[in-house]
Amino acid sequence: MLDASDFRFVEVPLPRPAPGQMLVRTVYLSLDPYVRKAIRGDHPGHEALVDGDVIYGRSVCRVIRSHDDEYKAGDYVVAETGWQQHAVIDATKIVQRVNPAAGPLSTAVGPLGMPGLTAWGSVEHIGLPTLGETLVVSAAAGPVGGCVGQLAKLRGARVIGLAGSAEKCDLVTKTYGFDACINYKESDWEEQLKTACPVGIDVYHDNVGGSFLMAMAKHLSLYARVVMCGRPADYHSDKFDGVGLGPFIGRRAKLCGLVVYDYNDDLERYVSLASSWMREGKLKIKEDRVNGLENAPQLFLKLMRGENVGKAIVAVGPEKA
Repeated sequence: MLDASDFRFVEVPLPRPAPGQMLVRTVYLSLDPYVRKAIRGDHPGHEALVDGDVIYGRSVCRVIRSHDDEYKAGDYVVAETGWQQHAVIDATKIVQRVNPAAGPLSTAVGPLGMPGLTAWGSVEHIGLPTLGETLVVSAAAGPVGGCVGQLAKLRGARVIGLAGSAEKCDLVTKTYGFDACINYKESDWEEQLKTACPVGIDVYHDNVGGSFLMAMAKHLSLYARVVMCGRPADYHSDKFDGVGLGPFIGRRAKLCGLVVYDYNDDLERYVSLASSWMREGKLKIKEDRVNGLENAPQLFLKLMRGENVGKAIVAVGPEKA
């Protein structure tokens, strides 16, 4: 587990963009669990960091100076900037062009960005819950879990969340509109789950992995679909907590891993739909926000302890200026 002594805040000269590059200023920095794996070099496309390296991170940025014809000063984009107030990025590395009219800018790294697209891949491509089926999602108060449940509700499914506190369960039911939420830290949580899902779970979206995924196997209905999305149970170790397949075979379950990049071609369509749902009140958001890049470590450590409620966001700079 990381601690505050692992982080250092430093000032360096402002970088200058070369042809085909642009200078951007970070507006909202996204903090995500996968960054813990990336720091260790255990995430696709990320090399292990050493002392003095900038920590990986995706952010909503405003273009300050552009040496590329596709972008101009004042444009908003999502890019891998790392934990920096300013960054120089290649135009080819832009993850997403942001339309400020689609929703609050910070949602471009939340429900209108990678977390939302992850949920879309789970619900619309893999899990495919139908009217009357029961979908259960772990880490239901998080940005992915919360979106999964809300998208499943739009398909007519009955949705049950699993979260780690009464506060999170209140968010899941009262704000996100789930049918129920169970605090998995209570000793009888599995009995509560049986009561909530008397005929079993048709679709389970797993955001935890490890022994928690194994515990859920016995609650699946026959021919259930399991979406394996995250494994924070293993993020603090280089040892993988393996999953025995026997219980899943007994349930004739279909297990499928989810990698969000597979659905990048859906991003524009998804953002168009999701922004409409947000305006109509059908897709709700919750952010756990701090102000100032110097406060990113404390929020990241909070996220790693599972204490955040909602999407972890660092407001780094003003939206304009």
